[in-house]
Amino acid sequence: MVISLVTYLAFAGVLLWWVILLAPWRPWGTQEALEPSNETDVSLKEITILIPARNEGSLIEQTLNALSLQGKGHQVIVVDDQSEDDTALQARTCGATVISGTTPPSGWSGKLWALEQGLAKVSTPYTLLLDADITLAPGMIAALLKKAREEHLVLVSLMATPSFCRLSEQLLMPAFVFFFKLLYPFRLANKPGSRIAAAAGGCILVETQALRKIGAFASLREALIDDCTLASRIKRAGMPTWIGLSHSARSHREYEDIKTIWNMVARTAYTQLHYSPLLLIVCTLLMSSMFWFAPILLLFALPGQASIVICMLAWIAMIIVYIPVLHYYQLSPLWTLALPVIGTLFLLMTWTSAIRFWRGERAQWKNRRYEITT
Repeated sequence: MVISLVTYLAFAGVLLWWVILLAPWRPWGTQEALEPSNETDVSLKEITILIPARNEGSLIEQTLNALSLQGKGHQVIVVDDQSEDDTALQARTCGATVISGTTPPSGWSGKLWALEQGLAKVSTPYTLLLDADITLAPGMIAALLKKAREEHLVLVSLMATPSFCRLSEQLLMPAFVFFFKLLYPFRLANKPGSRIAAAAGGCILVETQALRKIGAFASLREALIDDCTLASRIKRAGMPTWIGLSHSARSHREYEDIKTIWNMVARTAYTQLHYSPLLLIVCTLLMSSMFWFAPILLLFALPGQASIVICMLAWIAMIIVYIPVLHYYQLSPLWTLALPVIGTLFLLMTWTSAIRFWRGERAQWKNRRYEITT
């Protein structure tokens, strides 16, 4: 009976990998990408850049210095979300307009409340929502604006290239992008008729009027995954959105160890499953079948040629679908051999998120705890 169960799980894992590989929307591909415009001396007077910042004194100077190379005429507003360091001083030194944020009201996350306060000062047609740790290469804002205008897009978002300075980052951060793209296939998210919507909160250019039309950040205030919720609200209102990768939008926030990445993922992992124990069990079975039973465990449970073929089919599909993201970020293809371990770590992060929720430990970020609504 045990051997039969392992066999069924192995077959399921192989099937899932090949469904991912052969899906026409290619969720594992990297074709949706945007790089800087070659135009120089571009007027950006139609854009206000809105940066929420809490305890970002060590990062925000690099972000703001990069913005000074983008063009001319844009406004930069930094909302200092009650920082305990020199964030506000660094921002003012770099020439940004600084708003001193107030304590978030009940039901609001700090980031969304900071953005809501900053939006009140925006009068330009476009608002660029930018995290305090994102460096944009020269010409990137012009490219975002051109993309929005030429394709009549209301929201354009970039998933910034994460830091790969440490081995823990090389191990987990490409997989973070990979799993995000599996959950929110970019090609489907960019398709007007699709119900899937996605955005990456680090860099989002959006029409200011559209943002206010959907109720701005007040309509998102209870959402922990606020970027995708924003894209969903925009798309449901009949307005087109686009998300892609970019080498020219880079995060300079480094994750010192696996624990730091673990907590970052665990903050919202169970939210992705809508706080459902049933979905958590299904997720556990699916990931176990994909990352262990299909590529490895079947060999121990059912020796023979059939088991070798099944394991080989699993590995072939795993390698084919993971290679593109590694190639995009110029990382060694040998990281594909660590996928069973990587998948297990992300599953454990999801269970950590669920256990914290069951214990009543609400989401915590930047020394704040947030209530979770189901």
